[in-house]
Amino acid sequence: MWRDYINFLSKLTFKRAINALGLVLGYVISKITKTPVNGFLPVALAIEPTTSCNLRCPECPSGLRSFTRPTGMLDVVMFEKTISELKDALLYLTFYFQGEPFLHKDFLKMVKSATQKKIYTSTSTNAHYLTPENAEATVQSGIDRVIISLDGTTQETYEQYRIGGNLEKVIEGTKNLIAAKKALKSSTPHVIFQFLVVKPNEHQIQDAKALSKSLGVDEIRFKTAQIYDYEDGSALIPANEKYARYKKTASGKFEIKNKLLNHCWKMWHSTVITWDGLVVPCCFDKDAEYRMGNVSKQSFREVWSSEKYLSFRKQLIGSRKNIEMCKNCTEGTKIWG
Repeated sequence: MWRDYINFLSKLTFKRAINALGLVLGYVISKITKTPVNGFLPVALAIEPTTSCNLRCPECPSGLRSFTRPTGMLDVVMFEKTISELKDALLYLTFYFQGEPFLHKDFLKMVKSATQKKIYTSTSTNAHYLTPENAEATVQSGIDRVIISLDGTTQETYEQYRIGGNLEKVIEGTKNLIAAKKALKSSTPHVIFQFLVVKPNEHQIQDAKALSKSLGVDEIRFKTAQIYDYEDGSALIPANEKYARYKKTASGKFEIKNKLLNHCWKMWHSTVITWDGLVVPCCFDKDAEYRMGNVSKQSFREVWSSEKYLSFRKQLIGSRKNIEMCKNCTEGTKIWG
């Protein structure tokens, strides 16, 4: 894990450090004065290669095919324009929001372009497309981190959430990626198993740790699951409260554990861009309801510094609980181990 941290820190330049310090200062001043101050660019960006997905996971808009926004593929020219604008500030670039990134034919070309600009790159995948050829191309792209969704150690358990998925393909894809790293004598990508803990799979947590170790995966992380209609309970909420995002109240209803404090560091240091250029403030806005602008029509800086974005930050500082997407926020409820 320490190699991954060192690799990330190696991306830090003087310009990026000054920008990051400016963001921290602006955030602190904003918290104190209750007035949004932000004259610097984000250090982290999630960009969406596609909304398409091969699986039908029950709490995912891509899986449910429940988006009101259209499905499509990220335009490479728009991507290059945006990254060129942000390259002196950006430290961390995630090629994922919704959908399966490997369905985009130019996904790894975009990754390579970003890594050549010395930006730390990451993605999240269900690993069904990590053939030996794709695994080799993935390593050669220079991507720094690959998060693989595991979510079960037997097919019966895995497919209860990853509907339409094949656990053997996940394991095979993981093996292919690790084999490609060894063959190419590469220290990257840092391979992470992400185990979304839900009631049907919580009994396999120890098995997941053992599987991770046996395959040579660099790290395993356990993540709480977001449930959309949680107030009356859900068959997906785990019994082990450590891995649950929600708690049962005296009334028998469920509520989120988090205290929705009137500030959020994410609104200062990061943002999300959908495949068609919409800039949204957070990865919880999966259907892009809070649209700050569009980088296919404006520069990123115009959107980031716009009155609309500033007004949104001001609303968050004033009363975060009144922002719908914040009501299911996971900040502070992720379990790593």
